[in-house]
Amino acid sequence: MCEIFIRANPRSYNSESRSLRLHGVATSVRLEHLFWHVLEDIAQRDGMRVTQLIERLYDELLQYRGETGNFTSFLRVCCLRYQMLQVDGRIPADAGVPLRSLDARAVLRDLPDLLCESQADRSAPHHLVSDSAPFLGVLRE
Repeated sequence: MCEIFIRANPRSYNSESRSLRLHGVATSVRLEHLFWHVLEDIAQRDGMRVTQLIERLYDELLQYRGETGNFTSFLRVCCLRYQMLQVDGRIPADAGVPLRSLDARAVLRDLPDLLCESQADRSAPHHLVSDSAPFLGVLRE
């Protein structure tokens, strides 16, 4: 069993820091190469650069939650969610289908609690309503 995991190319789990600006503030994000690759795939689906995707995710998370918490971990979870939703057939494997064109409610319908916050769990009074809602899997009201 372990051979499936230990034979991963070491480059895939080597970390890389990338400098970027979030609303004019210089910062850096350190992720493993494999996560950068998945973020590039996600960004390309909607015609964005990775830095644009990261800024959009940051903004929407901040607006939805009021804080960003451990944003690097959030990015890793986004990558895993993206791949899990693809494997489950909820996000088309065809990279030509933009994520913004998907119905977030349909994508998220009946997911286990660990993967999706239910409407009842949401503590803030209002949900984010945005054309880019599928990135975070945010429900529209």
